[in-house]
Amino acid sequence: MAGAGTETAKQPKSVRVVLLALMITMMLAMLDNMIVGTAMPTIVGELGGLEHLAWVVTAYTLATAASTPLWGKLGDMYGRKGVFMSSIVLFLIGSALSGMAQDMGQLIGFRAVQGLGAGGLMVGVMAIIGDLIPPRERGKYQGMMAGVMALAMIGGPLVGGTITDNWGWRWSFYINLPLGIVALLAISAVLHLPKKRAQARIDYLGAGLLTVGITAIVLVTTWGGTEYAWTSAMIMELIGIGVAALIGFVFWQTKAAEPVVPLHIFRSRNFTLMSVIGFFVGFVMFGATLFLPLYQQSVQGASATNSGLLLLPMLGAMLVTSMIAGRVTTNTGRYKVFPVVGSVLMVGGLYLLSVMDTDTSRFTSGVYMAVVGLGMGCLMQITMLVAQNSVEMKDMGVASSSTTLFRTLGSSFGVAIMGALFNNRVQDVMAERAGALGSKVTEQSAQLDAASLAKLPDAAREAYQHAVSAGTHSAFLLGAVVAVVALVASVFVKEVPLKGAGPQADADGDGTAAKVPLAETV
Repeated sequence: MAGAGTETAKQPKSVRVVLLALMITMMLAMLDNMIVGTAMPTIVGELGGLEHLAWVVTAYTLATAASTPLWGKLGDMYGRKGVFMSSIVLFLIGSALSGMAQDMGQLIGFRAVQGLGAGGLMVGVMAIIGDLIPPRERGKYQGMMAGVMALAMIGGPLVGGTITDNWGWRWSFYINLPLGIVALLAISAVLHLPKKRAQARIDYLGAGLLTVGITAIVLVTTWGGTEYAWTSAMIMELIGIGVAALIGFVFWQTKAAEPVVPLHIFRSRNFTLMSVIGFFVGFVMFGATLFLPLYQQSVQGASATNSGLLLLPMLGAMLVTSMIAGRVTTNTGRYKVFPVVGSVLMVGGLYLLSVMDTDTSRFTSGVYMAVVGLGMGCLMQITMLVAQNSVEMKDMGVASSSTTLFRTLGSSFGVAIMGALFNNRVQDVMAERAGALGSKVTEQSAQLDAASLAKLPDAAREAYQHAVSAGTHSAFLLGAVVAVVALVASVFVKEVPLKGAGPQADADGDGTAAKVPLAETV
C-alpha cells in the first residue's frame, strides 16, 4: 500500500479527472433546487395541484436528509466507489422520471426518488476527497468546492429561468442527465479505490429510527407556523414522534453490531464541535440566502430576474476567503484561527444586516453581505476538513455524512425559525402602518412577489417596505445571536496536526497515533 504523498504524485492526472467529476456531481446536488425553484410557477401552470406545491420541495428535502447518513455508512462498509455511483444513478433516474411526470402526485413521488439519490452525492464527494487527499493537502481544493457552491447559488435561478423559457420546465430535470453521465463515466474509468465487503449486516432498525426522527424534525420545521400552528396537535405529535425516535436511535446505536452512526466518533471533541458549528452555519447561510433577495427586491427595488446576482457580494467574499483559508491551511497546517475569525465575522456581519432599513443603499448592504461571506468562507470547508481529520479512515463516510446532516438540519431550522419571526414581524408592522388594508395584504403570505407589490397603493407599498425592513431586522438579529454559539464552539477547537502534514502528522483528531495511510488505488 502506497503512502499518501507517493500515491498523489503517482496519479496527478487521474486525481484531477476524478476531482473534476466530483465537482460536476457536487454541482448537480446544489444546482437542482435552485433551477427547479425558478421553474415552479410554470410547472404548476401545466400540472395544476397548487395546494401540493410545497411538497415538490419538501419530498426532495426529506428524502435527502433521511438518506444522507445511510449513504455514508454504506460507503464505509461496501466501498466508496460503487455506493457513490449508485447514488448518482438513482439521482439521474429520479431526474428523468420527474421530467416525465404527468401530474403533481407523480412529480412529488419522483422528486422523493431524486432526493434519495441526492443524499449520497454530497457525502460521496466529501468522503472520496477524504480518501484521496490527505487533510494537509485537502485545503487546496476548498476553493474549488466553494466556487461550485457560489456558481450554483448565483447561476441556478438564471439557468432555471433560461431553460424554462426556451426549452420548457421538463428540461430543468433533464439537464441533470448529460452532466451526471459525464461524471459517471469519468469516475468509472479513473477512480480506483479498494473494494470492501463487510461481514456485518446493515443496521436496518437504526436506519429506520433515524429516518423517522429526521423526517419528523424536517416536517416540524417545514409545516410549523405555515400549514399548522406551532401549538397545534399535528406539530406536537410530530415533535413527540421525532424525540422518541431519536432517543431510541441513540440507545440502539450502543447495541448495534454495525451502527449507522457510530457514537464513538462524537468522543472526539473536534468532531463534535465541528458538527455544532456546521449546524449553525447551515442555520445562518440558508436564512441569509432566503431573506436578502427578498429585502433587495421589496425595499431596494431590485429585479427578481437577477435574484442570484444580488448575493454576489456574499458569495464572492465566501469564495475568495475559502481559497485563502485552504492555501494557508495547506502551507502551515494551522486551521483553528479560521473557525474563530469566521464566527466573529459572521456575528458582526449578521448584526450589520440587522440594522438595514428602507434608506440603506445597495452598496452598503453589499458591504454588509461581504462581511457575512468572509465569515462563511472561513467556516464552510474547514468544518468538513477538521471533522474528517478527527476520525479514522474506516469512519470517513459516516463522519462526512454526519457533518452534512447537521448542516442540512441547521438549514431547515434556520429557514423555519427565521421565517416565522420574519412573517410575524411583517404582519404586525403592516397592521400598525396600514390598518385593515395591511392585514388583508399579508393575510395569505408575508412575502409578496413583484407583481403583487406593483399593484399595491403607494401607502400600502411604503408600509410593506417598512414591514420587510423590520422583518429582516428581527431575522438577522436572531441569526447574529445564534452565530455566537458557533463562536463559543470554535474557541474550544483543539488544533491537532493534520494527517499528511509531515513529521508531526501522526495524530488523529484526538491526538492519538493514526497509522491508516491514504487509500491505495488499484
